[in-house]
Amino acid sequence: MIQKANRLTNVKEYYFSKKLREVAELIKEGKPVINIGIGSPDLQPPSNVVEALKNTMQLETAHKYQSYQGIPELRLGIRDFYKVNYNVELDAATEILPLMGSKEGIMHISMAFLNKGDKVLIPDPGYPTYASVTKLVEAEPVYYNLTKGTNWLPNFQEIEKNDLSKVKIMWVNYPHMPTGAIALKSDFKQLISFAKKHNILLVNDNPYSFILNNNPQSILAIEGAKEVAIELNSLSKTFNMAGWRVGMVVGNSEILKIILQVKSNMDSGMFLGIQKGAVEALKLSSSWFEKQDIIYEKRRMLVWKIFDALDCTYDKNNGGLFVWAKLSKGKKAESFTDELLYKKNVFITPGTVFGTNGEGYIRASLCVTEKVLEEVLTRLTPINS
Repeated sequence: MIQKANRLTNVKEYYFSKKLREVAELIKEGKPVINIGIGSPDLQPPSNVVEALKNTMQLETAHKYQSYQGIPELRLGIRDFYKVNYNVELDAATEILPLMGSKEGIMHISMAFLNKGDKVLIPDPGYPTYASVTKLVEAEPVYYNLTKGTNWLPNFQEIEKNDLSKVKIMWVNYPHMPTGAIALKSDFKQLISFAKKHNILLVNDNPYSFILNNNPQSILAIEGAKEVAIELNSLSKTFNMAGWRVGMVVGNSEILKIILQVKSNMDSGMFLGIQKGAVEALKLSSSWFEKQDIIYEKRRMLVWKIFDALDCTYDKNNGGLFVWAKLSKGKKAESFTDELLYKKNVFITPGTVFGTNGEGYIRASLCVTEKVLEEVLTRLTPINS
């Protein structure tokens, strides 16, 4: 058999890819497994978005290759969205690059700026893809601790104890996944100052800012941010369009030019119908977010009850699409969630998926109906029965 590349030596299959196969097998065996671990929105996209996709099918250009930089209409839509919702001015021609989901942007950015042996600051806990992509491009992850004690924000004094001379990128993600912690403007200002001091490209991954959060923010709203920071964003969670794969990277035009050098060799443009649908989504008013939040608020209250039944503690001030909860003392995340899966037929994500600081924590998603969450609550009350 042909041997796999060395770059895969320290890269494991994505946890959810592996675990969902196991869940599927249990269901195949007749187990009534309920999955409240995955952040894949179950709600529908706006109807006008779907209609725009359908209408595009009649256009002569619909099935042709599209621009690597997206249609002008989409870039203008992203520009206006950022101005209205974040008070950030962007040049539609040079400071916006649409992506096929923001996840591909993590790879594009890493390939554009990292050489073998370069170092990358990665949050722990944090999105696992930051670390796996860093390893795939043969750079070195340098994990920085996020803890409840600092409200899941970086401790710069602790980070600066490391040799940062080879660090080229720092990944941040606020509102934070998996914890739901919010960064204030003052926190973003500290991040910008830190990046400037150490000549680091700062990348804020920002897909959750409109879910159960009354104050959406972009790091690019901070004065001087464009000198060192870019931002990833996505329509996946905000508009229930996860499977459409519409994202963007925005910021400094020179940085985006370099990213385009990679992207233009990796795909042949986004399907026109999806772009047209995205344009319509970006026009929606704040009432769309408010209606979504009413649904998510009701679900979150049920998840809180589920975590009460599991003897967990959690922060009611955090937002986002998930609830992050601390297990009672001494309990291990993976053994606890496996016990739930095998004994109660309920899958919840162990915090260790997101890093060593996730030990002792679990995460539940709000992407399931109230009826399903009520069924989970029934199964878990009492948990020790």
